[in-house]
Amino acid sequence: MRALRILLITAVVLGGLFIAADRLAVNYAEGEVAGKIQAQRGVGGGSADVSIKGFPFLTQVLGKELDEVDVTLNGVEAQAGGRTLHIARMTAALHDVRLGGNFSTATAATATGTARVSYAELAKASGEDVTVGYGGNGKVKVTGSVQVPVLGSVTRSVLSTVSIADGDTIRVRADEVPGEGIPGVEERVRERTDFDRSVAGLPAGLKLQKVEATAEGVVITLTGTNVVLAG
Repeated sequence: MRALRILLITAVVLGGLFIAADRLAVNYAEGEVAGKIQAQRGVGGGSADVSIKGFPFLTQVLGKELDEVDVTLNGVEAQAGGRTLHIARMTAALHDVRLGGNFSTATAATATGTARVSYAELAKASGEDVTVGYGGNGKVKVTGSVQVPVLGSVTRSVLSTVSIADGDTIRVRADEVPGEGIPGVEERVRERTDFDRSVAGLPAGLKLQKVEATAEGVVITLTGTNVVLAG
């Protein structure tokens, strides 16, 4: 009995040491991955947080495949229509992450996530002198002024639908333009308030799936396969 008790105590101690070593290793790896993502993805003055799921971590590393990696990026810089687009917050859950190149590369078999863009940033990306805000009921409110013969400057606010086109483009289209029967007003207003902006600079393999207008900004749903996390 005494020998069995010693064996059990030894097993518990070794198990505890293994768990502690495993957690230290995963914490170190999370910090390294976060630093690499921040350097590669242009997070700028923002931050990158990484959480590696699954236990034990060390056996996953030996097999060069991680079950799941959750990433949160704050202050991401992408490109939209040749202009810098600041994404306030982006989160992604990456599954079956394959490690390669002496652990210098990481590619996820599948990924899902969300990105939030403020209305001020969406207005900048439009490339027009307009203001953009929440219009309620999932709509975007776009306000702009146009020059109309005889009348001069005419300002109109329109409720617009925001959608995704071709997996990489944010599209904003006015549902209706109040023209009040004035010839040419609708066309001129739409030239100012309707726009498409392709988004570039996201991790390779990640696409825009859908977008929703909320009070805090537009929330974009992201999906992808063979998504390059690093390398």
